Amino acid sequence: MRRAGALAALLLAALAVVECGAGLAAVPCGRQRLAAGWNPHPVRLRVPPARPLSAVARLGRALFFDPGLSASGRMSCASCHSPAQAYGPPGRAAVMLGGPQRRTPGFRAVPSLRYLYRQPPFTIGPDLQNGTDVPVPLARQVRRAGRHRRVLKSAGQPLAAAANRVPQGGLFWDGRADTLEQQINGPLYNPAEMDGGTPAEVAAKLRRSRYAATLVRLFGPSVFDNPHLAVAEAMFAIGRFEREDPSFHPFSSKFDAWLEGKARFTPAELRGYALFNDPRKGNCAACHLDRPGPDGLPPLFTDFQYEALGVPRNPAIPANRNPRYYDLGLCGPFRSDLHTERQYCGMFLTPSLRNVATRHVFFHNGVFHSLHQVLEWYVNRDLHPGRFYPRNARGQVVKFNDLPPEDRRNVDTVDAPFNRHPGDAPALTGAEIGEVIAFLDTLTDGYRGTRRCVLNGRGACAAHAAASR
Repeated sequence: MRRAGALAALLLAALAVVECGAGLAAVPCGRQRLAAGWNPHPVRLRVPPARPLSAVARLGRALFFDPGLSASGRMSCASCHSPAQAYGPPGRAAVMLGGPQRRTPGFRAVPSLRYLYRQPPFTIGPDLQNGTDVPVPLARQVRRAGRHRRVLKSAGQPLAAAANRVPQGGLFWDGRADTLEQQINGPLYNPAEMDGGTPAEVAAKLRRSRYAATLVRLFGPSVFDNPHLAVAEAMFAIGRFEREDPSFHPFSSKFDAWLEGKARFTPAELRGYALFNDPRKGNCAACHLDRPGPDGLPPLFTDFQYEALGVPRNPAIPANRNPRYYDLGLCGPFRSDLHTERQYCGMFLTPSLRNVATRHVFFHNGVFHSLHQVLEWYVNRDLHPGRFYPRNARGQVVKFNDLPPEDRRNVDTVDAPFNRHPGDAPALTGAEIGEVIAFLDTLTDGYRGTRRCVLNGRGACAAHAAASR
């Protein structure tokens, strides 16, 4: 066997080629296996082991599904993060309703909680530390980033952009939480979500709940002496549930099976994978990294970085009825430590694409409701902006209308496919968009195929029946 290059974009043609057979009749079976839809070089993925939940995680599971901590008594974590939707939002509404009567609209689309166990903390730059165990202050990170020359993002060399001193990591669309426990506290107290009130009020509910004895048994007899401690331990339990339960990181998609040589892509899925990786076409893998790490960790389909993409304003969000209201992501209104750093206004976290085909709302404001709409926008944002943005009184298209005019300069116009101009050919045709979507569907968990490609003496797949989901 010999290797003949790295992973390529177009049909992964530069994947290592394995020569099999003999003499002049030798067949490049690596390419043949790829043409048949199989991974020429299966890998062994290192996924979280499935073990029985700890007692703390079992408590967290009960709390996750219990609406008792909310003001309405009808809203739990699972109300917005449905297991049936890969722990994303149920339904097609851009934002969820919460508050004391479950009638208060939120401000952003609900992200998925799946695959957050490897989310790094928020930082600006490729490192958290400076040769010591002391984190670099955020203000100093900003100053360093200002002197850094940004590397363009390309699916051909996706790791090169990892060195960029740009905002990355953290939870929520704006990275304002660094841990699952901090993230859980957000919805608990948000008046537009669970609206739990004060820590004292939440602790009182816990004391009266059926979990009180369990909290005392797990965290000690004095757990209710301090309301903040009682609530912190309850949030810790929910965090343990999200870390331990396999449903939060199953890695059971067809793509995972394909990586391990246990599934075969259809021709459309394979072409879509090539387009996803081709820097001249979709260039999707520039931000949604799709290669396993050298340690065997499965890809999470995100680079954890932030981008200003300039998606259209969503009139379905009640807050947007105020023309002076803008959701600026890293600049606010929900985080305040970067509100003066205007170069970050309009930036939102790049989410994982795992289970993206199960979603009904996309981007931070839920403005699109299908993958086809999303990809049409990616391809035509700069070619035909009039399809997506409104016109002003003079008939001019107002691009990036969900940002104040002074912050629209932050929108990415240099990374493909956002580097095109009116009159250029689109990065993807209509048929190619369908093929990329076919590939994205392979990222949905729950695939149950188990067939393997068994090579015969000629290097061909002797058994390659497609397994069904």
